[in-house]
Amino acid sequence: MERLEKIILDNLRLEPEKSCLWWEGKWWTNGDLLRLVEQSVKVLEEGKFRAGYRLAVLLPNSPLVLALSLAAWRLGGAISPLNAKSGLPSLMGTLQLVEPCAVVVAPGLDELKTALEEQDVPVVVAESLSDALPPLTVKETSLEDDSLAVIFATSGTTGMPKAVPLTHGNLLDNSMRMYEALELLEEGDTLLNVLPNFHSFGYTVGGLMPLVKKLRQTLLASFLPPVESMKAIHASGTNVILAVPAMLHFMIVAVSKGAPKPAGLKMAVTGGDRLNVQLDGKAEEVLGAAVIEGYGLTECSPVVAVNRNYKDRRLGTVGPIVRGYEWKLLNDKNEDVTSSGEGVLWVKGPSVTSGYFRDPVMTADRFTDGWFNTGDYVRMEDGYVRILDRVTDIIIVGGFNVYPQEVEAILHTHPAVSQAVVVGIPHPVNGEVPKAFIRLHEGAHATPREIIDFCKKHLAHFKVPRSVEFMEAFPLSSTGKVLRRLLRQK
Repeated sequence: MERLEKIILDNLRLEPEKSCLWWEGKWWTNGDLLRLVEQSVKVLEEGKFRAGYRLAVLLPNSPLVLALSLAAWRLGGAISPLNAKSGLPSLMGTLQLVEPCAVVVAPGLDELKTALEEQDVPVVVAESLSDALPPLTVKETSLEDDSLAVIFATSGTTGMPKAVPLTHGNLLDNSMRMYEALELLEEGDTLLNVLPNFHSFGYTVGGLMPLVKKLRQTLLASFLPPVESMKAIHASGTNVILAVPAMLHFMIVAVSKGAPKPAGLKMAVTGGDRLNVQLDGKAEEVLGAAVIEGYGLTECSPVVAVNRNYKDRRLGTVGPIVRGYEWKLLNDKNEDVTSSGEGVLWVKGPSVTSGYFRDPVMTADRFTDGWFNTGDYVRMEDGYVRILDRVTDIIIVGGFNVYPQEVEAILHTHPAVSQAVVVGIPHPVNGEVPKAFIRLHEGAHATPREIIDFCKKHLAHFKVPRSVEFMEAFPLSSTGKVLRRLLRQK
């Protein structure tokens, strides 16, 4: 089995003087990163870290996260990058499941540090994100197979934490497939690595793929404030942006307020949430590159589909399924409806995890004979995937399916609407009806009645929102995805 650290460390050793990552205003060479990996291996070894152990990290994107990943793998262990802002109860639940031998935290996480120490879990504070950790001693814990590389926590649509174990083979396959699928990528490109490392899109495509394929990366600890991110993108010569759609919106706003434009942007790749296609023209006009949309899930390491290039892309789709996957479409009775071109997408392939970490019930619910149920209802259009909706987001109005995405696309064409999210709310007669939550453009004005009348001109009557609520801002996950379940509860 090929291992990530072997490929990456060989790359670093081969060209030690070559620049590989931009961090805090200057370029690090392969040799610089290699030194931090060696120091991290030493700290872990001296702390009695061993093959089969898991190290949890709650750190911003940084050279240290990459170095600790490589060090843990070299010693036959795994790493689990977690979100420090996911709330103490959720975090503690995930950590009990993952059973790390130690937890590395950023300064300031005192409440978490205390809670872990009470559970007898060793905690080490990383005072610097560019230097090796202080000495630590790990605790004995259960052992996993040394093929395990990373464990991501994902809440999915239920809000309950679950853990996704990905092997070296999973992550390597996905890194290679994504590089191959994005036909405009070439050696010498500089990718933006600012999506959080606890998000598989950020970790795999932003962090690992450049190291595996000898690309450079602009490593930013945080996207906020966007003006500072735009300065770094400009200064480092970043020519490929990886972002969630919400970030693109903030980048466009930052440039319109005087932040520098990227110099020679080749590509803006989005995933992680649905794209409002109105953003596409704006991105091209303001940032210098239109949007290449892709789609993935943590369970698939993560990329499943992506538009290949600008010439062949189909706006509003997430592109063709990348090479290496088998796929099929099933209906709600689990009957194969692939030939109809519309149904719930199931996938199988070397990027797909074998199941959830220590959760046979959840695994049985989503995996069958190696096939994974994405939970997404899609339409295949000449080999391109159009995501109609999460199965859990579909609104059933008196027996008719309403896809929120379709209603949102219409709402986004209204001149006053900046962002629209549609959810189902209970109704005594129809079961559910659509409700629209809307953020207006700055200075724009509209009434709920105007919005509803506008929809009536463009949509079948059962798809028209019955009520409209205006919002200043939407509840967002840590990765910039709108939290629909909070809007439903609202």
